Amino acid sequence: MGDGSEVGAWRPTVEGIEEVFHATFVDHAYPSHTHDTWTLLIVDAGTIRYELDGNEHDSIQESVTLLPPQIPHDGRTVSAGGFRKRVLYLGADVLQGIGRAVDGPTLRDGLLRDRVNRLHRTLLFPDDSFEADSRLAFIVERLQNYLRRLAPDSPVFRDVPLARQLRELIDADPTTKITLNEAGILLHADPTHLIRTFSREFGIPPHQYLTGRRIDLARRHLLDGHRAGEVATMVGFHDQAHLNRHFKRMIGTTPAKFARSGSVTRRLASTAD
Repeated sequence: MGDGSEVGAWRPTVEGIEEVFHATFVDHAYPSHTHDTWTLLIVDAGTIRYELDGNEHDSIQESVTLLPPQIPHDGRTVSAGGFRKRVLYLGADVLQGIGRAVDGPTLRDGLLRDRVNRLHRTLLFPDDSFEADSRLAFIVERLQNYLRRLAPDSPVFRDVPLARQLRELIDADPTTKITLNEAGILLHADPTHLIRTFSREFGIPPHQYLTGRRIDLARRHLLDGHRAGEVATMVGFHDQAHLNRHFKRMIGTTPAKFARSGSVTRRLASTAD
């Protein structure tokens, strides 16, 4: 856009999220309107002022804004440089408590904001649905607790057999594209409880464990001579870029350099002999 504004929108393959919307507006005012979804919004720069049910509120960087479905609201910039925001539109049935959301749409919760931010980053990569499901589950739980006026965190109960069943499910085929909800159905468990009990038992969340198992497989295939692009699909990643991102974060180098390192090491060893 010629005025410095930018927008990006897509529909992720994550149950419960109807749309992801990222926008930068230098000078823009939304007229009063409604959505048939929950609007979960974080601001990365500037301030958005809006009216909801006759009351004015500000969306700022330190807070999370939750707007309920079917309730009119507007929006406008009050900062000289405009604003930058990221929005998740959640299905109307994801949360309960529209009236409470009207009364308190601003949530000053650093942990919640961090979780929403991390989910947005995950959603940039379409094949991270298991991780996205996990992050969304904790966000929804925390939001629902707010709407019920309960403490943000629920008690955690240890369930060792369930944690081990999930690990066995992952280990059986780390390349499978199973979702968190599908795992919950198979194991007859609530997805949020599934994440908590696994993390408590093994020290890492299940999506991180799954990624680690895939990286282990990738290392073996790479050292067997397979090319990185081929290995990515062999171990369950969406494409080579997806493999590269996780591989470098975990191993500290790219798959291609890792694959070459073995021959370099052997060549140096033979020269030394």
